Amino acid sequence: MKRTTVLNWLVLLSFSLFPLFSLGRVDSMNDEVDFLISSVGKDGCSFIRNGKKYTRRDAQTHLKSKRRRNAHLIGSTEEFIDKIASKSATSGKPYLISCKGENQQDAGEWLTALLAQRRKL
Repeated sequence: MKRTTVLNWLVLLSFSLFPLFSLGRVDSMNDEVDFLISSVGKDGCSFIRNGKKYTRRDAQTHLKSKRRRNAHLIGSTEEFIDKIASKSATSGKPYLISCKGENQQDAGEWLTALLAQRRKL
């Protein structure tokens, strides 16, 4: 086989495999975002939006809905945290997380720390 033919096949093969690598990143991101959303409201922590505490179910439903409506803005888990899960699009106020025995903190910081812990595993 000629060298150019082999080269052409290798290039073609690399382009045909590229979507598989991209899908892997998307699956990983979706798994991470699903994990983060499922963690909201667990372990004695409350989700606070515009000054109101939300039940675990309501907080998760809100974040899932917001994620679905704004999927075009999210290319990474970090973008999900920054653009979707950190503040209210209506009021601009940051979402907060309040855990028993701890100070309230911005949801973005809490989710970023949780993501870092997950990635260490």
